[in-house]
Amino acid sequence: MLLKKSKHRNQLSTPIHIIIQPAFAEGTLSVPPSKSLMQRACAAALLNKGHTTLYNPGIADDDRAALRIIENLGARIETFSDGSLGIESEGIKPVSHSISCGESGLCARLFTPIAALSDQALTITGEGSLLERPMDFLAAVLTRLNVQLSDTYGRLPITVQGPLQPKDIHVDGSLSSQFLTGLLFAYAFAARQDVKIAVSRLASKPYIDLTLSVLEHFGKRIDNKEYSQFKIVPIEPERLNVAYTVEADWSSASYWVVAGLINGDIRLKGLNENSKQADRILLDVVKSCGGNFLFEENILHIHKTTSLQSFYFDATDAPDLFPALAVLAAGCRGSSAIKGLSRLKHKESNREESIRQLLNSFGVPNTIEGDCLIITGVQQFKSCTINSFLDHRIAMAASVGALKAEGEVMIRDTQCVSKSYPDFFKHLNQLGVNTTTVI
Repeated sequence: MLLKKSKHRNQLSTPIHIIIQPAFAEGTLSVPPSKSLMQRACAAALLNKGHTTLYNPGIADDDRAALRIIENLGARIETFSDGSLGIESEGIKPVSHSISCGESGLCARLFTPIAALSDQALTITGEGSLLERPMDFLAAVLTRLNVQLSDTYGRLPITVQGPLQPKDIHVDGSLSSQFLTGLLFAYAFAARQDVKIAVSRLASKPYIDLTLSVLEHFGKRIDNKEYSQFKIVPIEPERLNVAYTVEADWSSASYWVVAGLINGDIRLKGLNENSKQADRILLDVVKSCGGNFLFEENILHIHKTTSLQSFYFDATDAPDLFPALAVLAAGCRGSSAIKGLSRLKHKESNREESIRQLLNSFGVPNTIEGDCLIITGVQQFKSCTINSFLDHRIAMAASVGALKAEGEVMIRDTQCVSKSYPDFFKHLNQLGVNTTTVI
C-alpha cells in the first residue's frame, strides 16, 4: 500500500484564518499520538527485518511523511480495521531515488543516516521552512563514515550514497539531538562489532531517552555512559515480530493543560504519567505556578486556577513547550522567566520572534535577558489578530490564549496545525469554544 501524499503546510497552501471567541473550555479529550515516538517507531520498523504491528499510529503530516519515507526505502505497509498498521520489511531496499521529509526536521535528521546505509544514491528533500533549516553538520559526520554526500549550501536537498560504515566517532551534540538519534538507529542495526559514539554538549537529552527506549523495544542494546558516550553492542540479527504502541503526546497535551489553567476545566485521556517524553516535565511547571491538576487512572484533570504564580523554567531540553508556556506565563501574576531562547531560531519559524509578536499582540509585556524571555502577566489579553508565521505551535498557543482575551482573536494561517495536530480545532470546538473559519 503506497500512502497518498497529504497536503503539506507551505506557503502555497490555501490560507485558513480562524476567529476564536473567548470562552471557558470544558470537556474531555483523547490526546493524539506522539509524533516523536511515531517517527522513531517507523524507523525501527523499516530497519527491523520482520513484521511490526504499530498501534495508535499518528495521522499528522509529519507522521505521514515518515510512513512515505519507509515505503520509499522498501517497507510494505498495511492498514488494519482497528487503525493499526502492519509493517513488513527486509531492511533498506529503496524503491525510489528520493525521499521527501515534508516539513519534518526530525524526519530529515533521522532518516538521512538511515538512507546512507544503502549503496544507492538517495536524495533527501523537503518542503517549506525545512528547506531553510541548517543541515551542514550532516556532511561533517557522514563523510567520515565512508558516505558520499552533496548538499545545497548546507541545506536540503542532500544526496547520500553509502553504505555507511559504523566506527568510533565524536559528534557535537549541541547541533542536533535528532541527528544523533539517526546515527544511533543506523549504528544499532548496522554495527557488527562494538562501536562507540562520543558526544559533547548534548542538548535535549530526554529525546535521546526516547530513542534508546524504542531501540530497546526492537531488541537493540546501547549502553549510555552519562550521555557523553554511547556504546553500541551488536545483537545477532534475527527476524523479529514486534508490537509497538505509540504513546499519547505530551507536547500536544501542553496546549490543553494551559487552556485548563487559564480558563477551563479539561480532562485529558491517554497520557502516560511516567513517560520519557521531554514534555512530560510540563507538570513540574504546573506545580511550580500553583496550578490545579489531578492525575488519576490515566486521566489528567486540569482546571482553572485564579491565583497562578510566576515561575522559572529552563526549556533547553524541552523547547517545544516554549510557546504554550509563554501563554501560561502571560496569565500568571508577576514576571516569569523561560530559558532556552537559543533553541528557538531554527524551528518552523524563528520562535524567539514569533512568540514575542504573539505576546505583543495580546498586550503582554516581555523582554529578553540573555537566554531568557521575561514575561509579565496580565489579567486579560487584548482582542487582536495574530500571525502564526505558518508555525503549528504558534497557531495552537495563540488559540489557547484567545480563551482569556477581552474579545475575539483572529489567528492567521491556521492550516499549519496539520503538521502535528490535524484535529486541534475540532477538539477546541468539542470543548465548547466558538470558532469561525475564514478562507
